[in-house]
Amino acid sequence: MSFFKKLFSSEKKEANFTQEARETLDKGLEQTKTSFFSKLTKAVAGKSKVDDEVLDNLEEVLVGSDVGVETTLKIITRIEKRVAEDKYLGTDELNRILRDEIAALLSETNTNVASTFTAPADKKPYVLMVVGVNGVGKTTTIGKLANQFKKQGYKVVLGAADTFRAAAIDQLQVWADRVGVPLVKQQMGSDPASVAFDTLQSAVAQNADIVIIDTAGRLHNKTNLMNELTKVKRVMQKVIEDAPHDVLLVLDGSTGQNAFEQAKQFTAATEVTSLAVTKLDGTAKGGVVIGISDQFQIPVKYIGVGEGIDDLQVFNKYEFVDSFFK
Repeated sequence: MSFFKKLFSSEKKEANFTQEARETLDKGLEQTKTSFFSKLTKAVAGKSKVDDEVLDNLEEVLVGSDVGVETTLKIITRIEKRVAEDKYLGTDELNRILRDEIAALLSETNTNVASTFTAPADKKPYVLMVVGVNGVGKTTTIGKLANQFKKQGYKVVLGAADTFRAAAIDQLQVWADRVGVPLVKQQMGSDPASVAFDTLQSAVAQNADIVIIDTAGRLHNKTNLMNELTKVKRVMQKVIEDAPHDVLLVLDGSTGQNAFEQAKQFTAATEVTSLAVTKLDGTAKGGVVIGISDQFQIPVKYIGVGEGIDDLQVFNKYEFVDSFFK
């Protein structure tokens, strides 16, 4: 039994991943898989065993697939160790080895094997603060999360604390109306911390289960960003002592290396505790999920693999690797 199967055999049964979700994931990763394996085939063309040339070519394939330099070097080093142990490792085994190593990397950070999010029973309301630059799908992610949570029977309240763009408040209102959940908002230009405070007070009064706070999507200055997010957190803690319970950074997977840079900027500015990687459908840059998860040692909690309201999936390491190498 391969390492991959040993690692995930017991967990797969617990994942409860639906056939529909699996098909959506397969379709969403289709361009990434086609691009990656096309490059991989060329990398091993004419070779029967894994040698230095194959490893050099593989390194180029991984970097070119937006896995990232640091993570690529880590994968290559692990494969080199296996080659040293087995001098006649065939290129026909490369897929299996890559699958094992990528699975191992994802397992170091991502422990989740569920197909749905469950709010901790001892955190009510559970407060989720969402950060990320404009254009990455932040508002859409919030709307889709609210929809998922409501479907599961949770009472959800949204807070429009991105008060620097009127469009951000309007977009969130559209999603709140579509999903059928309350939105706490103020006028454009209001203090974001004040909106967050009002949202939490409202959520407590309504006995809500989950609160999602949108924040300003800009990286004009790391110091200003840090000060603003710190203030929002501090003010929320006047209502709920340990809020926020999760700081979710939304990244646009289709931007590849730009997503790495945004992750670097935001993790330097505030304590990010989970990631959502959006827009993986329609792009060949899905390898970015592997690199970001590994490099920043922050779990990927959600991935966007389609435009539909149900196409934001709880990230399942088993299903991702299984789909990628199918």
